[in-house]
Amino acid sequence: MDHSNVTLPTHFIITGILDKPWLQVFIFLLVLLIYLTALGGNITIFLLVCLDHRLHTPMYFFLANLSILDMCCSTITLHKTLISYISGDSKISVLECHLQIFAYLSLTVDEMLLLTAMSYDRYVAICNPLRYNVVMNFKLCIFLAFICWFLSFLEGIPVFTEIFRIICYTSNKIDHFFCDIMPVIKLACSDTSFLQIYILIGGAFVTGFTPFCLTFVSYIFIISTILSIRSSTGRRKAFYTCSSHLTVVIIQYASLAIQYLRPPSAIDLGSNKYFSLVNVAAVPILNPLIYSLKNKDVKAAIRRRIKSI
Repeated sequence: MDHSNVTLPTHFIITGILDKPWLQVFIFLLVLLIYLTALGGNITIFLLVCLDHRLHTPMYFFLANLSILDMCCSTITLHKTLISYISGDSKISVLECHLQIFAYLSLTVDEMLLLTAMSYDRYVAICNPLRYNVVMNFKLCIFLAFICWFLSFLEGIPVFTEIFRIICYTSNKIDHFFCDIMPVIKLACSDTSFLQIYILIGGAFVTGFTPFCLTFVSYIFIISTILSIRSSTGRRKAFYTCSSHLTVVIIQYASLAIQYLRPPSAIDLGSNKYFSLVNVAAVPILNPLIYSLKNKDVKAAIRRRIKSI
């Protein structure tokens, strides 16, 4: 197929992480290691939360949801990369590409909403500890998790329907390791102004900026409450309970801001896919590491599981 003038492609070609044949084996092994590590870490966290009754609390309930989300995100984006390295076929159908865009966008929004729900949980735990069990009851946790998953998939529907209206592409070669929305828009030769406006306003400001503001406000109250604690031991203990979540929030929002808070014309696709790699590979690895290494409850649960074997 001629890559210079494609109007109605039957498939796209994913260039991959690096377009260097002599590095393909190394990249495949690296991606496989990243994927298995992310999968193993998040499965461990999920099973610990399910099997250990001491982790049946709101914070770990949301953490289990986050682990499911990270497993889905890594699988959706990296599986095609791994398959292409094994088979040598980097083609992806137009429908599969659009579905991948929809799934990745929805899961990304879901992660931001879940992190917002977790920040509210930390706010109640630190600012109103005596009413924590009353406020963060099981029904509210289920409701918040449902709202996060529902709104995230609702957010992806307009993008999914609008991208099907793109009938003209300058090329069918996507400079990325999966079908992301920005590289596909950059290839479109038909009008994508509505899609770009929706991503910027509806995506960045509504489902990105609003959760960020709610998380930011929660942490203003959390930090204010921590600073009002007189004993240094109490302040350290209070900050320790939310430090893991705060670390994950900073990493997540920083990587997403670099990727998407720019117009498509200002995006360098070559560098942008490496920031995407941080989001789809590094973040799912870091989440279980951060929550296990900096959380005594998770470490204690791991020890109990090992002893019971």
